[in-house]
Amino acid sequence: MQFDQLKRREFISLLGGAAVTWPLGVRAQHVKLPTIGFLGANTPAAQLQWTAAFVQRLRELGWVEGRNIGIEYRWAEGRTERYTEIASEFVRLNVDVIFTHGTLATIRAKQTTSLIPIVFTVVGDPVGTGIVESLARPGGNVTGQSSVTPDLAAKRLELLRNIISRLDRVGIFGNIDNPTVVLEMDEVEATARKLSLEVIRVGIRRAEDIRPAFEALRGRADALYIATDPLVLTNGIRINILAVGARLPTIFNGKEYVQAGGLMSYGANYPHLYRRAADHVDKILRGAKPEEIPVEQPTNFDLTINLTTAQALGLTIPESFLLRADEVIE
Repeated sequence: MQFDQLKRREFISLLGGAAVTWPLGVRAQHVKLPTIGFLGANTPAAQLQWTAAFVQRLRELGWVEGRNIGIEYRWAEGRTERYTEIASEFVRLNVDVIFTHGTLATIRAKQTTSLIPIVFTVVGDPVGTGIVESLARPGGNVTGQSSVTPDLAAKRLELLRNIISRLDRVGIFGNIDNPTVVLEMDEVEATARKLSLEVIRVGIRRAEDIRPAFEALRGRADALYIATDPLVLTNGIRINILAVGARLPTIFNGKEYVQAGGLMSYGANYPHLYRRAADHVDKILRGAKPEEIPVEQPTNFDLTINLTTAQALGLTIPESFLLRADEVIE
């Protein structure tokens, strides 16, 4: 994934160089600062823009890393088996709040501790996956930001139909070990069948499954709906190269995948979700209980199109459609 170099420099400056040594985190100090255990589901580079938004919002709220707040960064690098290990380490470190990205990371953290508050972000369906009792009254030690991913399936299929002149068969691709992804794939399949579309559903569980999945799709689909999660993000460039090679237009839920070569995305603005999650962390650090903080749903949604990928696929995107986009990558 390519990132704006200026933003990268600004972020590294913001953290005082901490981005280079994130895995080391903030170590024991003479006076223990309130500490956030930051469970990064991907890599520092993959989450760079989102993490910058989180840290910047904490600063705006009066929390400056190394001065009055400590942050222990740990990165799972797309390996879901790391979630429990990292959450257990945070319990041993006795952090004040655990911050998580995505459904599986949040579920593993919740299974690891019922005492330390957990703030999540980018969880598609926190109620349907059992993370919280309800959005208004989460219950337990967990609250955060939902990305309402499954509910947007119909909108994404509609967008695909707007730019593909003949869409009869749609492939659905995702990590079937992730319960939110399974819910989203179910929703996409149900919606596609209502639209009289043939559905080819392909699941992966690890990076090694990606190439065989595309071989199974080759020649069988007109477009590909990709249900995203940390495994997909970590392997985003590889997935997009394979999709172009298979002549498959793709749609994702975030612009980061389009920046990595995907055709199109529509979904919640992740930096905005991270900023709002920082507000939840702030409330908890000031004494609020997670069970009393409602889960928030996104208000900002982005449509992003990659014209370079469209040209590689031989697609002509109508001017009227481009005018609807929040960002066009050329």
